Amino acid sequence: MIVLYGEKHLNPWRLVRDFWDGLPYSYYRARSVSEKEQQFLWAAELKKKNAIISPYPTYTDIFNAMCERTDKKRILVISDFEYIIKTSPDFITELAAFLHNSWDDNPVLVILSSTAVGFIENTLVEKIGKLAYEISGFVKMKERGFYELSRHFRENTREWQIEAYSILGGFPELWNTFDPKLSIRDNVCRTLLSGHGVLYEEALSIVGSELRETNVYHALLTSMAQGMEKLNDLYQHTGFSRAKISVYLKNLMELELVEKVYSCDTDGRDNTKKGIYRIVNPLVRFYFKFLYPNLSDLTLLPAEEFYDEYIANGFRSYVTSAFTKVCTEALNRLNDRGKLPVSFVEGREWIGKTGNISLIGKAEDGSCLISYCNWDKPVYLYEDYEWLMFQAVQAKVDPKQIYLFSATRFDEKLILEARVKKNLHLLGLNAL
Repeated sequence: MIVLYGEKHLNPWRLVRDFWDGLPYSYYRARSVSEKEQQFLWAAELKKKNAIISPYPTYTDIFNAMCERTDKKRILVISDFEYIIKTSPDFITELAAFLHNSWDDNPVLVILSSTAVGFIENTLVEKIGKLAYEISGFVKMKERGFYELSRHFRENTREWQIEAYSILGGFPELWNTFDPKLSIRDNVCRTLLSGHGVLYEEALSIVGSELRETNVYHALLTSMAQGMEKLNDLYQHTGFSRAKISVYLKNLMELELVEKVYSCDTDGRDNTKKGIYRIVNPLVRFYFKFLYPNLSDLTLLPAEEFYDEYIANGFRSYVTSAFTKVCTEALNRLNDRGKLPVSFVEGREWIGKTGNISLIGKAEDGSCLISYCNWDKPVYLYEDYEWLMFQAVQAKVDPKQIYLFSATRFDEKLILEARVKKNLHLLGLNAL
């Protein structure tokens, strides 16, 4: 019995569908209904497939009807199973008994699939108690990296891919909403700014699907999207108590909509910020950055006019954090393959009071590399490199290797410096 779960735009059941290809399987998608209605609907589906079953069966009756004997391992898939757990305390008991008692010589693999991440991680075990021991394992689907997105949109430019990644993140179901033949602006207008767009209210749906008091969460998210990342900033702006904010932020973190970011631990910890909060779901961040504060005009203005008025000027800067994530992923991939001069075992952003270092990677012998990523400056200047080295002094690290990423060109002085210093690496978009 396996629990497979992940955010809905990762679509766990699509993975299961690929897995069962060519194998004997039975599938049921649970509904949010009473226990009796659930069993009735399930039996009705089975009858359409010529199963012999009463109109109001027990779950044991259902399992037996789903799993006729076969020479191969039978796969039984139940998606959205949390709806059954919430109304049927005996469901797992009957399922466990069925697996133990009925099929010793004809094994069954049960996959319980769900997109209710918060329920699975915070409520399921408490709900079913000791029966949780019957679950063989929990498999959580993770957000895909930029590498996978770039393969999905392989015909597009690297800049287009990174801008798409800043909005859609690593969620394949969202990738399918963008047309690779259109510009990012046209895709945003078509999917997010049009009242008929497929993503028009999707961010609100993501936030509201498992949370109550959405007014509080919306206030916190729109504040963070505008750059208020410290607890005190949120307290000053929203007027909520610090204790209340902490509770609601905890809920957002459990749903992986927000993260608390701690600076890389170095001897320069006195120069760091003590922990900041960031929206990590790209679609939610984009919505609360550009759309939510301007909902009146979003309703009134044509999509193209809204984009030019409220998004165009700030979008380049907005993409910076996504570009930093892409560059860090590139370094991590090289590191995993042993392709870097310094093989680091720990890598994290350094968040200083006067500036940040995109990544400090520490090796076991204490040596380290640092990187910095420029997206929106038209030229990466030598003075920007000097500023990075000043931040390294603040962090009290002595980097053995330095990686500078830029979506734009490097100035001549910096290029000459990299020719002299073999530990200074300049990487443009094509290097990703």
